[in-house]
Amino acid sequence: MADGQQGEEYLFKIVLIGDSAVGKSNLLSRFARNEFDQNSKATIGVEFQTQVVDIDGKEVKAQIWDTAGQERFRAVTSAYYRGAVGALVVYDISRRTTFDSVKRWLDELTTHCDTTVARMLVGNKCDLENIRDVSVEEGKSLAEEEGLFFMETSALESTNVQTAFEMVIREIFNNISRKVLNSESYKAELSVDRVSLVKNGTDKQSRISCCS
Repeated sequence: MADGQQGEEYLFKIVLIGDSAVGKSNLLSRFARNEFDQNSKATIGVEFQTQVVDIDGKEVKAQIWDTAGQERFRAVTSAYYRGAVGALVVYDISRRTTFDSVKRWLDELTTHCDTTVARMLVGNKCDLENIRDVSVEEGKSLAEEEGLFFMETSALESTNVQTAFEMVIREIFNNISRKVLNSESYKAELSVDRVSLVKNGTDKQSRISCCS
């Protein structure tokens, strides 16, 4: 994965977290397939999509996991934080309760992730301006307080969706690149992982451990 190597491949695990019905699934489907389902059902457990993004001429595969927001699934989904190097914490601008839950989701992310995670606060459904319950300023203020990127999006109108995901992916890429450049042992570790993964024919889902 070091600069200058040919055929290098990056696979980053990113989790979408937040309360139920804030639009996580539609954000993912808009980003991955440019689709929006007005009648999408609540996610049960975890689903994921893989999307390829070009970052500085390198092929980056983002494996984005859509975690269920319902409380009864939290024990199931908590294991899926493992290996995540990026997270979009989503709330619905028209429901303050979902905004109030953000800190709890951030605490959960910190608890379950043992590595540097690129984090973005996403205020979704900005098309619902007429029933807005959380101001842009409040979103920005919380993001600054917690050290997060911030963006308002609309999966319905495809507003800022691509930009939000690509910002997180680029930050992960930059974090990984800094580690590689600054740590010979990290480069060696990655090299060993890549060799063993190829030798064992490990599938792509397991490769997320390379970036954890």
